Amino acid sequence: MSLNKKVYVTPKDIHKLIAPTDNIYESTVIITKRAKQIAMNRKSELDLKLEEFMSISEEKDSIDAQRQYEITQHYEKLPKPVIEATSEFLEGALSFHYIHE
Repeated sequence: MSLNKKVYVTPKDIHKLIAPTDNIYESTVIITKRAKQIAMNRKSELDLKLEEFMSISEEKDSIDAQRQYEITQHYEKLPKPVIEATSEFLEGALSFHYIHE
């Protein structure tokens, strides 16, 4: 990790996070579950894209290594799943329901 990398931390209004559920802990659980879904989807996409390189012979090894590197770099540059999930939650793009026993 580069020390010169700029990290932008944007504060979130706690009242906006609480508004949909009336409870910060419930909001956190919803955001966490969505972030896990996003991370799992990205992992499966990445695995599918990299799977094609597993069966290729060693002749084109340097070209394939470069393509693999480019693919993984693309996924590393995507926003973190928790940031994406928080944005979806604040925009009202997430639907959730409670399971009543």
